[in-house]
Amino acid sequence: MKTLLFVVNSPEFFVSHRMVIAREAVKQGYSVHVASANGNAVADIKALGCEHHPVDFARSGQNPLTELKALRQLIRLFRTLTPDLVHLITIKPVLYGGFAARMSRVPAVVAAVSGLGTVFLAESGIARLRRVLVQGLYRLAFSHSRLAVIFQNPDDRDMLLHAGALSRGQVRMIRGSGVELEAYPVRPEPKKGKAVVVMASRLLRDKGVLEFVEAARILNARGVPVVMRLVGDPDPGNPSSVTSEQLESWREEGIIQLPGFSSDIAEEYGKSNIVCLPSYREGLPKALVEAAACGRAVVTTDVPGCRDAIEANKTGLLVPAKDAVALADAIQQLVENPEMRAGFGLEARKLAERVFASDIIVARHMEIYRELLTDSRLG
Repeated sequence: MKTLLFVVNSPEFFVSHRMVIAREAVKQGYSVHVASANGNAVADIKALGCEHHPVDFARSGQNPLTELKALRQLIRLFRTLTPDLVHLITIKPVLYGGFAARMSRVPAVVAAVSGLGTVFLAESGIARLRRVLVQGLYRLAFSHSRLAVIFQNPDDRDMLLHAGALSRGQVRMIRGSGVELEAYPVRPEPKKGKAVVVMASRLLRDKGVLEFVEAARILNARGVPVVMRLVGDPDPGNPSSVTSEQLESWREEGIIQLPGFSSDIAEEYGKSNIVCLPSYREGLPKALVEAAACGRAVVTTDVPGCRDAIEANKTGLLVPAKDAVALADAIQQLVENPEMRAGFGLEARKLAERVFASDIIVARHMEIYRELLTDSRLG
């Protein structure tokens, strides 16, 4: 029996984005372990038959002593558990886990780069210096002799290849985390009343929340018959989060609906006509993959990750990032063209079945695991 250890910041993220992979690994006879911060979703991980190991990953990463503690915990865990393969997910686990795997002589490593983070968005002098530092950390993390790095979009891949962080032979491409199609059925669009546009996301500025709200103002001023729903909660641990004061002012303004967090995104999309995600950069956003499965036309931004989750002018429309007017224009176009929406929705579901189905994503991961565990030529 091979021991597989997933390392991820948050147990909630693991359950929502990687649980299907763990479930298949258990089915195929792996002894599956998960290392993450503590959280309510740990119970779901244990219920699957996986063993959980707490690691003190901090949200903000501002305290060097706290970060060093997490690194030491990983090294200790790797040396004690002696996994055959570690699968590192999200930025800190990839950077810290890659170094820890080398120190602990872990035989094989999978690193999942599901987005490069806000450090690759900012353009200030300090941000550029931080970017150079982070690229150096990626080079260190990816120096393992038996390594596969999974990218969700070609822009992230090319950026780290250009930085010399890894070789082309280490690259694997998998478009997103997959979607269980049966859990996201296609439902007919609501026919009565105004068209409903849903944005379901963490309420972060770099997700395009401010542009979504401004687009709602523009559409209201134009008299476009549309309901704009912003589904999600703020993330107080994230410096990009909108504030409770902003939410309260939007409620008072009455320009958008703010239902808060929803655990049933399929239901939210089923009650919508259009899905919107005006993010500044993504790995490959699960929100758009789920929208495709639900057969919904989307409006999103022409940025890494978002543009890779749709087929432009076939399943959705692309607009420039940080452009509320262009966003409003695209939403209005779909509101006023139900036949276009319907056509986009049909093609979106086909895209989900062809590319994003969880069975396809899981099978690809299992191939990579077998490849790393059996092929001594990798490196």
